[in-house]
Amino acid sequence: MGVSRTKVRRVRVLLVEDDEPVAESLRRGLIRYGFEVDWVTTGGAALSHSAPYDVVLLDLGLPDTDGLDVCKALRARGDVPIIVISARSDETDRVVGLELGADDYVSKPFGVREVIARIRAVMRRAQPRAVSEAAGPDAYGPRLTIDRKAARVRLDGEEVPLAPKEYDLLSFLTEEPGALMSREQIMEAVWDANWFGPTKTLDVHVAALRRKLAGAITIEAVRGVGFRLEIVEGPPAS
Repeated sequence: MGVSRTKVRRVRVLLVEDDEPVAESLRRGLIRYGFEVDWVTTGGAALSHSAPYDVVLLDLGLPDTDGLDVCKALRARGDVPIIVISARSDETDRVVGLELGADDYVSKPFGVREVIARIRAVMRRAQPRAVSEAAGPDAYGPRLTIDRKAARVRLDGEEVPLAPKEYDLLSFLTEEPGALMSREQIMEAVWDANWFGPTKTLDVHVAALRRKLAGAITIEAVRGVGFRLEIVEGPPAS
């Protein structure tokens, strides 16, 4: 009998940003990590945007209207998460933005990895699991669970001690099992967006995860590209 798989729907982002270099860089980064992005450059375009979206990235310095007014109007329409992205560093803007309904606030300059982390955080808060009021550990097959709130990994119910970067790597790869992740994506997400050193450390951490979680996951190396994590669905070998 084949293993059933559920297709993961891509998160749809409405990016409201008039600075073209910033928007293009952010859009490319988000698409590279599997997000769908609709980009508009004005508050009016954001408010008239008819396609569905899951989260809004909203710049405050728009050419036609104050982004805070756009934030207020969007929040009045529903509960879609709103993350303000702005060059304004004034604490008052942060406070007002949050009071008007923004879920988070990211100051420019920022890295794509930081924005993605904020998106995932607000999505988790906005869409709690139906099975529990408090989101519990995520199960990956019959043997492996990851408790992202507590940063703990269990194999067959027993906690597996992982080094911090081993945990970060596992957490990243399991966000989309079966997807091929390039070395560049992994290094940027797990280590640092500005990492310029050798990537041999990635191979060392992959080897550690293979050893510690043998039988629950496989991590396939794709020569010249990166790695693909797969969940082992069957029972443990006897």
